[in-house]
Formats: sequence, C-alpha cells, structure tokens
Amino acid sequence: MNKIGKILIFCILSTFVPIVPVAAQQTQEQMAAYYYDNGEFEQAAQLYESLYKNYANKYYYQRLYSSYLKLGEHKDALRLAEKRLKNNPKELALYVDQGNVHLLQESEKKALKCFDKAIESITSDLAPVPDLAMAFINIGRYDYAIRTYLKAREKTRSQQLYFTELVGVYQTMGDYQAMTHEYFNLLDKQPGMKASVQLNMQKAMLEAPDNRLADGIRQALVDRVREHPDNQLYLEMMIWFAIQQKDFQFSLVQAEAVDARFPDKGGEQVFRVAAIAFENEDYDVASEAYRYLQRKGQENPYYFDSRVGELKVDFARINHHYAIDADSLASLRQKYEAAIAELGKNERTVPLMRNYAQLMAYYVNEPQPAVSMLDDVLEIPRLKANVCGEVKLDLGDILLFAGSVWDASLLYMQVEKEHKNDILGAQAKLKNARLSYFNHDFDWANSQLKVLRASTSKLIANDAMELSLLISDNMEDDSTYTMLSLFADADLLLYRNQLDSAWDAFDHVARQMLSHPLFDEILMRKAQIRMKQARYVEADSLLQRLVDFYPTDITADDALFLMAQLNEDHLDNPAKALECYEKLLVDHPTSLYVEQARKRYNILKVK
Repeated sequence: MNKIGKILIFCILSTFVPIVPVAAQQTQEQMAAYYYDNGEFEQAAQLYESLYKNYANKYYYQRLYSSYLKLGEHKDALRLAEKRLKNNPKELALYVDQGNVHLLQESEKKALKCFDKAIESITSDLAPVPDLAMAFINIGRYDYAIRTYLKAREKTRSQQLYFTELVGVYQTMGDYQAMTHEYFNLLDKQPGMKASVQLNMQKAMLEAPDNRLADGIRQALVDRVREHPDNQLYLEMMIWFAIQQKDFQFSLVQAEAVDARFPDKGGEQVFRVAAIAFENEDYDVASEAYRYLQRKGQENPYYFDSRVGELKVDFARINHHYAIDADSLASLRQKYEAAIAELGKNERTVPLMRNYAQLMAYYVNEPQPAVSMLDDVLEIPRLKANVCGEVKLDLGDILLFAGSVWDASLLYMQVEKEHKNDILGAQAKLKNARLSYFNHDFDWANSQLKVLRASTSKLIANDAMELSLLISDNMEDDSTYTMLSLFADADLLLYRNQLDSAWDAFDHVARQMLSHPLFDEILMRKAQIRMKQARYVEADSLLQRLVDFYPTDITADDALFLMAQLNEDHLDNPAKALECYEKLLVDHPTSLYVEQARKRYNILKVK
C-alpha cells in the first residue's frame, strides 16, 4: 500500500468515527496494529494517540509508549508515563517506564530514583506486583525484580510468596546459590516438597550450560548441612546431589553417615545408593554398599536383599569383562552355593538361582547343575506365571547349549502357547525360530521371523529383522543354502562357547568364496569370539574393518557400539570410544543403541 493510499484510508476512518464509534475504533486499532507490526511507528503513534485520547486503557498506553521509544521521542514517552501515573497511582510499573526513559537518556541517577520509588510504593495490596516485576525483567533489571518480590514478602509476611518467580529470576541471572537457597527455604517449611524440588533442580541442571549451577547447589548444600548437622532432609539431599553428579562413592559415604545418625532407618539410603550404583555399572560402590548392609547382621531388614544384590553385582562383572579366570569362577560358584544354602530356594532367591544356572552353563561349562537348579525353581510353590515362563526360556537356552535340541524346542513351544499375547510368547517364538535356523530349517524359521518383525517389543522386532535378513539375503543368493548352512553351524558352535572351533568354522565359510553377503556377519562373529577370549585389540580391528567396508549394513551400528564399549572399558581409549558413539548417533539415528550411545557420549564429552 502506498503512502497516499494509507493517508486516504486514515481520512476515511476519521470521517466515520462520529457515526459508528465502536466499529471505527476497531478498524482504527487494526490499522494501528498493522503499522506497528510493520515497523511504521510514526503512523502507529498517530493512531494510538487518537485511540488513547478517547480510550485510555493500558494496552493503548503500552503501544503508544513503545512507539515513542522506537521513534526516539523520549520526552513524549516520559510525559506519557508521568501523566498516566498521576491518574493511575497503583500502576507501579509506570515508574519503571519513566526510569527506562532516563536510562535511554543516560541519566542513571534519575532512573534509579524512579526504580526505588516503585519498590517503596509496594504495599500489602499485591495487585501491581506481577506487572512491576515483569517490567523490571523486560529491561534487564533482574536485581530490582528480586527486590520487588522480596518487598512483597516483607509486606505480607509470607516467605513462600512468589517462590517460582524468584527461582526463575535467580536462574536467569545465573545466581545458582541463591536459587538453591530459595528451594531449601521452601523445604524448611514444607519438607514434603522434597521430590518436587529434586525434580525441578534436576531439570535445571540438565538445562544448565556449564557447571556453575552444580557448584552453586553443592555450596548451598554444604552450608545447610553445616548449619543443620542433624537435619536428615539435607543429608539425604546431599546424597541425591552426589547421585546426580555420578559421584557414587561420595553418595555412599553420605548414606553411611545418615545411617549412623538415624539407625532406625535400617540402611535405607545405603541400599538405594547400592541399587543406583549398580544400574550405572559402578560395581565397586554397589558391592561395598551391599557388604556394609550385610555387616549390620541378619536382623537388618536389608540383609536378605543385600546378599542377593552383592552376588548380582558379581555376576554382572563377569558379563561385563567377557573372560574370567578359573579361580574367580570357582570362588563365585562357592559364594552362590553358600548364599543359596543360607537363604533357601524360594521365590525371593529366584534371581540368585537363575544367575547360578547361567554361571554354571555358560562360564563353568557344566550345564547339568544348571538344569537341576532351574528344575528346582520350577518346583517352588505359587511361582508367578511370568517368572515361570522366564525360567522355562532359561532352561530351553541351556538345553540347546548342551545339545538337547528337541527338549529345548518343546519348552519354547510351551512358553509360546502359555503366553500367546505377551512379550514372553514373542520371545519364545524368536528362540524357536533361531533353533530352526541352527537346524537348517530356514524356510520355517524365516516365516516365523517375518511375523515377529511386527512385534510390539522393539528389541524383539529388531532381533527378528536381523536374523530374517541374514536368512533371506543368503537364501536368494544360494539356492542350495550351502554357505548359509555352514554359517549356521559355525553360529551354533559360537552359541555353545566352542570358540576355537567356531573361529575355524567361520574362517572356512570365508574361504569358500571371494565375495559373499555373509562376509560382514563373519567379521562380527569373529569379533565376538575375540571379545569372549579377552583379545580386545583383535576384536577392535575386526569391528573397524566391518565399519570401514560395510558402513551401511545392518550390522554397522552393532559394530560401532561394540567398538565404543571395547575402547572405553578395555582398551583405555576414550577418544576413539567418543568418536564411535558420535558416528553411531549421526549415521544410525534409528538404531536401538542411540539412547545408550547418547548417554555414554555425554559422559565422555564432559571428562
């Protein structure tokens, strides 16, 4: 619209004001908003002057005041604010508007005088307070916004008033210690808010750009614990904070201190730290915590669970380190047998009994005691149906490991039938399909796997897809299934921990043809063998070849994740681990490992 057209419209609108005042006001307001939004503040100011003269509401005032500022008409803006304040003395934000003009005119002394006057004018009538505080925030004077909220508290004698607003301002300012003290002042009055406070502080720490927030929380906690050494709440908050920082050793020290001062809790905090440390793979701290609880004696309410917990940690260690020497295995076996003898075979010790069976079958290579132990589990009265199904799957796996293929298949079919519409049934179907793959019944196995690819469980669907693609890709390329059969035989040897034989078998498959779709799978299997043998450098080299030569294959993300774990946990090369996690996140955003990779990436990035 050209300038003449705009003036014409303005004249027409002005002509019609006396005839239809409401409609004219609406149209005039629309035109004023149009000019303002398009940066044409001179025309906007003219229209808002007219509107404000006839309808002196706050909205027209704010638009007119802003238009004056945009035009550099500071005197007009100041006169407007002063006149409105005279007519509306309770609108304390108008002092801020006046002070802001003085700041723009580089008269800070006059500005601060206006700001102070606004604070002095606060009474027990809180109506003007939100607008006043927001006016200070809008011009970046957070210190005065804080004074506004604190003055309102003083006038009303309510120390929790504007808690959320104050926390937000402190966080924006980066005054994290003050922010934390605000949270703790709330807890002094309302200890039941602990969970809510922890949630908000955790969210703030996740959003914080650096460590200053964590440092502020730490210092505030130290101050509170020093001031209130017998306050259990702040000792527990210290434990919580240490856990957020992944400092499990310090959190255990604090938990033991809480237990010493408040023995009636029976070690509740220590047990909690043990569980969280275990989940975060800090096995040393978890073991130490469980042993601490056991030393409190069998009468302690956590004695039973700590006995189970310590052995669970020991079992996790052998899974984490792949290869364990014979003496360590013998010692762990004795600890399991002693614990089961002491605690009995019952519903609470089922996790112990299942882990013992895994230990005996896959690590000690004695499947018969493992089978007997799982048979004993199934004899426990009133065993829950899902636990019974899980144990049957464990038993089927061990029977397959021991060579009892038919018995394993019967157990899988039994669980599938008993749990048709849940995850256990899908797991059983997947295991039976894998068994058929080992038996070279590729057509039937693939038909079952295609059904499972639509499973509601992402993990089952992914495993089914990988095995299905392995079978279907090689069925198409080899109508006799010769290579696929040799590969399945080698895979079964690997499953049964016959590692040297499996290595030779995979080598034999690789030598049969110069190129084959199975080559990337062979590299993955050979890397897994070397990992089980604790030959980590060779495993890393094999995985690197897979990633280099087959970057888009379905096994590429598996290789990257395994390579990252190897370099982080066993090769002391965090830089390469970080590189692998990053490549997985960038190149394979739909991988099942994305969440774990992002978590480890963020931890390594900070170190």
